[in-house]
Amino acid sequence: MASSAQSGGSSGGPAVPTVQRGIVKMVLSGCAIIVRGQPRGGPPPERQINLSNIRAGNLARRAAATQPDGKDTPDEPWAFPAREFLRKKLIGKEVCFTVENKTPQGREYGMIYLGKDTNGENIAESLVAEGLATRREGMRANNPEQNRLSECEEQAKASKKGMWSEGNGSHTIRDLKYSIENPRHFVDSHHQKPVNAIIEHVRDGSVVRALLLPDHYLVTVMLSGIKCPTFRREADGSETPEPFAAEAKFFTESRLLQRDVQIILESCHNQNILGTILHPNGNITELLLKEGFARCVDWSIAVYTRGAEKLRAAERFAKERRLRIWRDYVAPTANLDQKDKQFVAKVMQVLNADAIVVKLNSGDYKTIHLSSIRPPRLEGDSTQDKNKKLRPLYDIPYMFEAREFLRKKLIGKKVNVTVDYIRPASPATETVPAFSERTCATVTIGGINIAEALVSKGLATVIRYRQDDDQRSSHYDELLAAEARAIKNGKGLHSKKEVPIHRVADISGDTQKAKQFLPFLQRAGRSEAVVEYVFSGSRLKLYLPKETCLITFLLAGIECPRGARNLPGLVQEGEPFSEEATLFTKELVLQREVEVEVESMDKAGNFIGWLHMDGANLSVLLVEHALSKVHFTAERSAYYKPLLSAEEAAKQKKEKVWAHYEEQPAEEVMPVVEEKERSASYKPVFVTEITDDLHFYVQDVETGTQLEKLMENMRNDISSHPPVEGSYAPRRGEFCIAKFVDGEWYRARVEKVESPAKVHVFYIDYGNREILPSTRLGTLPPAFSTRVLPAQATEYAFAFIQVPQDEDARTDAVDSVVRDIQNTQCLLNVEHLSASCPHVTLQFADSKGDVGLGLVKEGLVMVEVRKEKQFQKVITEYLNAQESAKSARLNLWRYGDFRADDADEFGYSR
Repeated sequence: MASSAQSGGSSGGPAVPTVQRGIVKMVLSGCAIIVRGQPRGGPPPERQINLSNIRAGNLARRAAATQPDGKDTPDEPWAFPAREFLRKKLIGKEVCFTVENKTPQGREYGMIYLGKDTNGENIAESLVAEGLATRREGMRANNPEQNRLSECEEQAKASKKGMWSEGNGSHTIRDLKYSIENPRHFVDSHHQKPVNAIIEHVRDGSVVRALLLPDHYLVTVMLSGIKCPTFRREADGSETPEPFAAEAKFFTESRLLQRDVQIILESCHNQNILGTILHPNGNITELLLKEGFARCVDWSIAVYTRGAEKLRAAERFAKERRLRIWRDYVAPTANLDQKDKQFVAKVMQVLNADAIVVKLNSGDYKTIHLSSIRPPRLEGDSTQDKNKKLRPLYDIPYMFEAREFLRKKLIGKKVNVTVDYIRPASPATETVPAFSERTCATVTIGGINIAEALVSKGLATVIRYRQDDDQRSSHYDELLAAEARAIKNGKGLHSKKEVPIHRVADISGDTQKAKQFLPFLQRAGRSEAVVEYVFSGSRLKLYLPKETCLITFLLAGIECPRGARNLPGLVQEGEPFSEEATLFTKELVLQREVEVEVESMDKAGNFIGWLHMDGANLSVLLVEHALSKVHFTAERSAYYKPLLSAEEAAKQKKEKVWAHYEEQPAEEVMPVVEEKERSASYKPVFVTEITDDLHFYVQDVETGTQLEKLMENMRNDISSHPPVEGSYAPRRGEFCIAKFVDGEWYRARVEKVESPAKVHVFYIDYGNREILPSTRLGTLPPAFSTRVLPAQATEYAFAFIQVPQDEDARTDAVDSVVRDIQNTQCLLNVEHLSASCPHVTLQFADSKGDVGLGLVKEGLVMVEVRKEKQFQKVITEYLNAQESAKSARLNLWRYGDFRADDADEFGYSR
């Protein structure tokens, strides 16, 4: 505290008291205050000053806890108004004071002036003038100060101010309430509306004693969501401060002590109330966190009504700057590069309810664990049969539902990954197995936090941490809130309903069961399945949801390289490209929904057949990518031609399993001659439909009259013998008749039956698809079947171009093609075959302009470069057109040549 000596009048006169300065910290009563100095490297010194020559009433006192028979002492009349008069006038203000007398007990008495010198307002005189204090009894007015006090008192009496007014002053006595009978009801009754209050005491940075107005409840308020360092009470009664406890207390005191505030009562903890203190200058809770004086606490942050994310952000601010209690803080991801902290990856596999495998842009695979959640697990003494092997996916309640939620939401999709922490490897103990190092992250897709979605559905729980454990989700509060909602609504694991049971029969390798099951699967045609595991490129484990069973499935028609095998006594190495084939199949179908056609089974009880995904045959794709060869057994199948075509194309590229392929001399003569010249034999076609993936359906113009005649006869026949509405029961794969929106009947094929109200049909003569109720379907009369006239719509794809994978870019290209050629006559030439459909060039009938080349010129698609010699001339023309579009910055090229760095992002590969 600053001080300055006043000069005396004469050397022989009485000593003039030293004038000292300070800031008023607290008003103890109407005649006593505590002043403090300026803080320098810690809380400042402070001292109590009592006003000389006057007396104000005593404030109420609570009986000491050590005296059970003691009684609470109430306010004396006008004691509280006197205290309030000084509090409002002095708190936080600079004053100067002189000490005139000091008792043997150390109590100091003196004069206090508002301001920096003794010219300021004399506080004792102001109190007496307001009738809030009296001159001390027996005091004689023998100096100017005492004379002025006497004059002030006489004026107050004459004006009937304060204690000199009529009455006994009982209305100034507070009815103090030191405890609340029902704290929960008390908090709820205020409905989280701000309550006026005065902060009477600061225990530590985050705990205060407050006087609630106007009912004078004296309550302890703990700040919701945070905790400051505290003072630890020792056995001898002394208090030892934790690091920064004193600083945090002073920080709160200097801003709130004896200030008028508003408190939002949010919850209660025993007799203590949890709340948020609002001051005109800000929110002390957020300020303590931001300055590094406090940390967030999970148990009370949930009741904080002004947004837990603000508290976490304030704490994060202090952590990043290592302020005060965070001076030694090291972030959980401090050792990671930015590119390793946040990245976009493609989900390849769901391991369980809290772990996924993603593929990075570099091509590497990484296992990611969802931060701060725990998957379903067996609780307590399980009723599991000890002789039966535990299958976690099916035997742990809600594990299957959790896995399925993640599988359907994520598989094959790109997600945003934000790494929250790396959990180090831990060795095994007697009760806990060993864990390898885990990368724990927040995974989002379309703005949805996957962990939060899982928890909100009751399919996972939130891990509770020690308060000082910083390795947790960056969205931990949202997870806790989601779990609270799930518990309240009785979702999943928190449901009171009976636990779902999954009785899944595993008939893998069970020859007897497989034999019984085979005829059923053969009759079923195409069955829906989920690929649960990939053993090798052509060997998979499938889950059939309708049949609720697991089977081992071998791809028919191909000979795939065998992988490495562990045999008794030795390890048999895998054949070349076996790992590549396995990886190809994994990336394409693992945990995807597929369709399978079972044809037969082997001696070991494994089923053999064809697997289709999104219309593509996996056997054909493996052959097309030179990862398998065609097996002679394929000759009997309907897929033999596409398999042969794919194999021939793969042989020409001489890659992978065909890397050392040499054509037989007898077979070299004709192909070599044909390769020199591109075959251009255009035929007229009528384009009827353009699909979303830029394939198109055409009708042969030469057979157009036959179709018109058949349609006319069929409609005459239907009008004579109309189908009975609702009599037809559609089955997948059947041909039927369907009533289009124009009211006419057309030939169609049933592709899928969701329900009688939703039947997916394909119009076989026009190439379009529609979802219809079964009431608009009927049996196809035999006289108009595909044996009489084959389906007239043939599917083709454009040759020499790459279809954009980006949805917006693909839509632009499709819209352009629809405008130019749909429902028009064109000229078509087949250029080469592929597994899905022939690839062709298409010309406008009038101008003979190349439609695909036009798309390249407009910058709507990119060129697919092929190596065959016969195509080099047309490929060069296409590439020149692409360079022109690139120079003009058309459509795909509007941001320049993106292929070098972000071709994957735009859906292309060079």
